[in-house]
Amino acid sequence: MLDQILLFAAVGFAAQMVDGAIGMAYGVTASSVMMSLGIPPATASASVHAAEMFTTGASGLAHWRMGNVRMKLVLRLAVPGMVGGALGAYVLADLVGEAIRPFASLYLMGMGALILWKALHPPPPREEPPRHVGLLGLGGGFLDAVGGGGWGPLVASTLIGGGTVPRYAIGSTNMAEFFVTTTVSATFLATIGLELWPVITGLILGGVLAAPFAAYVTQRLPDRPLMILVAIVIVLLSLRNLLQSLGPLLGG
Repeated sequence: MLDQILLFAAVGFAAQMVDGAIGMAYGVTASSVMMSLGIPPATASASVHAAEMFTTGASGLAHWRMGNVRMKLVLRLAVPGMVGGALGAYVLADLVGEAIRPFASLYLMGMGALILWKALHPPPPREEPPRHVGLLGLGGGFLDAVGGGGWGPLVASTLIGGGTVPRYAIGSTNMAEFFVTTTVSATFLATIGLELWPVITGLILGGVLAAPFAAYVTQRLPDRPLMILVAIVIVLLSLRNLLQSLGPLLGG
């Protein structure tokens, strides 16, 4: 048990460093690593979301205190996001782990590609009211639960690309994510339960320990090279997961 806690504390530390530096990809990073270790998608997503209740709560509070949150935008994201997250968790809980693994891997590869695209093509900030926020929250919550992560890369990047000021997009997305994550975790608890407590404990400890260092990294490192590196790692891990899951079908 201690070995598991230490291993996933390292995973949680690394994932939080990434998330703290670029404002996204905690769930995608942690889920990619967990699936590469053979953990079923539903269990990986449940564990990551349970840990994220603590990390997103702290992150949302910090953004609120720094004036990066627009509560009207938070509500427009959080309510449909909670609905989508609950539906996604319910659907994932009913699917066989090995059957959904290829699709989860493809989804995570897509998230990695999205992060890479945003790193190479950063949109210019424009002060415009965001559109279709409800649909974005609904879809973001559903895909986040099914894929084990992706709320930040999808929602925050879409808001920024649509003209929302980046700090308001990131801060509001982070605060809304707390409510979405809590709903997803409660749904998993009611359906498949939360079994891997050493994994969850490790992710929480690693994330909490990384938080102050991540804030420092945010100030010191440029976003673009880090986003490119993270995107490449996520795509490679997901590709490995995909090939492993398709191995029996391909005669591997």
